[in-house]
Amino acid sequence: MEALYDALLHAVAEIESGCAAEAAARKAALHPEIDRLAAYYSSEAWKADFAADEAGLLPANLKRGVLSEDGVYGILERFGEIEG
Repeated sequence: MEALYDALLHAVAEIESGCAAEAAARKAALHPEIDRLAAYYSSEAWKADFAADEAGLLPANLKRGVLSEDGVYGILERFGEIEG
């Protein structure tokens, strides 16, 4: 899920800075991935992963942007804003 989160951050940033014609096609293609991230974020799996991180059970060098409540919420909100 971390790789998906990173890819969506990059894609949304590109859409925000790109031309409108390209953005429409790109947004449509991202819907399944955004839905997948949103489903994970609201799942028991995310809660368990977050709790494991809070308890120090995950490796210290593990990238954990997808476990950031503000980070995931932010990317979902940004996508919603570009959706109009």
